[in-house]
Amino acid sequence: MKRIFGRANKRISLGNAAALLVGASAIGQLLGLLRTKLVNGNFPAFGPGSTDAYFAAFKIPDFFYFSLAAGALGVAFMPFLAERLARGDRKSVFELSNSLLNLLAVVMFGVGLVILIFADQLISYVVAPDMSSEQTHNAATIMRLIAFNPMIFAISAIFVSVQQTFGRFFFYSMTTIFYNIPIIIAATMFSTLGNNDGGPGNLGLIGLGIGALIGALLQLSVAIMGFVGLGYRYRPVINWRNKDFRQILRKLPPRSLDQGVDSVNSIAETNFASRLGTGQLSFYENAYVIHTAPTFLIGTTISTAAFPRLNDRLAQGRSDLFRSDFLKILRAIIWITVPVAVIAFFTRGYLARLIYTQNSPEIASILGLFTAAILFRTVYTLMSRWFYAQKDTMTPLYVSLFAIAINIFLAYVLSKIYGVVGLALAQSIVATVEVAILFVIMIIRDRKLLDPYFWKGIVGIIAVTGFTVIAAYQMLQFFPLGAADRGFVTLGAKLALISAVTLGVHLFMSSVFGLNEAKTVINRVRRFILSQVKVQ
Repeated sequence: MKRIFGRANKRISLGNAAALLVGASAIGQLLGLLRTKLVNGNFPAFGPGSTDAYFAAFKIPDFFYFSLAAGALGVAFMPFLAERLARGDRKSVFELSNSLLNLLAVVMFGVGLVILIFADQLISYVVAPDMSSEQTHNAATIMRLIAFNPMIFAISAIFVSVQQTFGRFFFYSMTTIFYNIPIIIAATMFSTLGNNDGGPGNLGLIGLGIGALIGALLQLSVAIMGFVGLGYRYRPVINWRNKDFRQILRKLPPRSLDQGVDSVNSIAETNFASRLGTGQLSFYENAYVIHTAPTFLIGTTISTAAFPRLNDRLAQGRSDLFRSDFLKILRAIIWITVPVAVIAFFTRGYLARLIYTQNSPEIASILGLFTAAILFRTVYTLMSRWFYAQKDTMTPLYVSLFAIAINIFLAYVLSKIYGVVGLALAQSIVATVEVAILFVIMIIRDRKLLDPYFWKGIVGIIAVTGFTVIAAYQMLQFFPLGAADRGFVTLGAKLALISAVTLGVHLFMSSVFGLNEAKTVINRVRRFILSQVKVQ
């Protein structure tokens, strides 16, 4: 058993870490889409048992988690750990981890009590004031079930942050998978369709909250398993006198606020969507889930794998290597994300029907307007880490505050004009503006950052994208979405064919234009195909 854990925790290369995280994230995202599909298939979008209540229930717990822990731990906490580890001071790494773990556990426990007590008021006055009494009851009950999930997630986040600092990603990559499984089981077990209306007193929709609670506990268990072999010892102590710990606490608020304003935006969008009528929130959340999948699968996984490397470069005083690594990874993310965004736009009808099962033009329309957000939100995941690796948490915060203020204003105005699709349009506009502002700041701070190599690659990617768009459009003519198309096999087969050809054209034309990203992929495939198999 120790041998297995030792291998899982072994330090791996950036490429292997990215491959592991992308593979695990792909499974996690597929399970997340399956989870949403089963929720849609087993619970109604309209009426007293509407899934609107399910989506609304998570907004406040998510707000507190993202505001007080979440990404703040990784990007504000890990650079300090990386410095200590670079000096070989493992004891200091574990002391800092224990102090932050104990502090956040106490704070998040208090947050859980607040959610538990005031769930009804939070739903009625903050998240979704126009919900019916039945929907409000269901939403508040689910919220109470997951009231302490933010505390559980915060503890898990500290554990996996430490593991990432050591270059160990296996158990971190497994956490999302184990979180989704209980909710999927709950969506099947507690189905209300064909049974009753899912109103107050019916376990149905509320059962999803039970699944989410069990999922959080499973996620924590997996994160704890990742400490086997590290020599970590838990101590119930908060060392306030530790200079490094106090410095971490000073760095946490800006990043926490940065994450928190995103959650405020999500709450505002939920509020606006709930005012547009029953079912509109569920339609929006379905499209939102689809559009975030590429961001997590590509941006978050690759950026997470790269972040320890970027921290190490600066800890070693090698700003030149930091710049070089950053540009290579940024180009790769853009090169991968562009065809995915193109496919998402052209196959939005297929994706909407696949996740919602019924005819879903509303979801398809919303997803179409999310396309720009797919690209720029994915790019943002790495750009933000450029600042965090340099221990600058304030600049992303200021930009985010500005962007979210614009987004809430645009979401309100555009939802009044265009309905729920206006929320997606606002997201895409603001995502583009936010990335543009960060780019300008980065160039001002480092004149050598965007060198000719980078610009040459971007021009090449733009040229290749034209062929990618043509390929996707032509494939759509060969395999149109029929009125009777239903089910995973039919829709999945068409999606697979359209995606495979589109990606194939993107890869081939990238090779023709001499893009290094394509050469890397082709060489790896060639080595895999031609590699010799040793027979013992």
